[in-house]
Amino acid sequence: MPTPKRLAGTFSVADFQLVLLRRMADHNPDLVDEARHGLGVSLAQMREANKRWQAMVHSPHARGALSRYRSVLGEPESRTARRVGDLDCESWQWPIPLWPDLRFEVLLAPNKSVWNDWLVRAPQTPGPEPRTLDDLAPWSCTVDEVARAFAPARPLEGTAPGLPHSSKSVGGPPGLAFTAPDALGVPREVVSEFTWGLLQRTTVRDGNGLLPGQYPDHQRYPYHRQY
Repeated sequence: MPTPKRLAGTFSVADFQLVLLRRMADHNPDLVDEARHGLGVSLAQMREANKRWQAMVHSPHARGALSRYRSVLGEPESRTARRVGDLDCESWQWPIPLWPDLRFEVLLAPNKSVWNDWLVRAPQTPGPEPRTLDDLAPWSCTVDEVARAFAPARPLEGTAPGLPHSSKSVGGPPGLAFTAPDALGVPREVVSEFTWGLLQRTTVRDGNGLLPGQYPDHQRYPYHRQY
């Protein structure tokens, strides 16, 4: 059986993109299929990349999360000190070709353990400014962007805004609950779900109006082809 080191050595940024897509397929299989076809990758190849990634993560001899990311993504594009609540941490960011306006970010504790790992907007890149439910199309916003736009948003499953998340919980809070106006300006109680920190779907809690995955084609946030 290949060792974790050998597995990591054959694992590329392109493979890591497929890992991100594999998790998103649970919410948006059509968007993932479009992105996968644009990359010229088969479903079997995506599954194989995810299988190899899981083997690295769960191997009894697995390296730490930070070492694993560095072995696959290389040296980060940027390293920035950051203050999160009362805690000091460091942000490492890498470009991901499939989403050129985003970066894969790892937040590190002072001892270099990984607090959180997710997709964020690239520095100096204008992000969306959602104002209504119609603006919350899949893949259009990050967790932080939705939380800022519809404050005070409440993280689901016991996570808290402004605090580090366990590295075992991919991409920070899996969901946010908040109030947002619909197209007519009527406030609605909604929940948005995220994978790797990227918006996947939004559901109106009262069961009327916007439902999971029901977006007109023109509202889908387009994936970006890798060249």
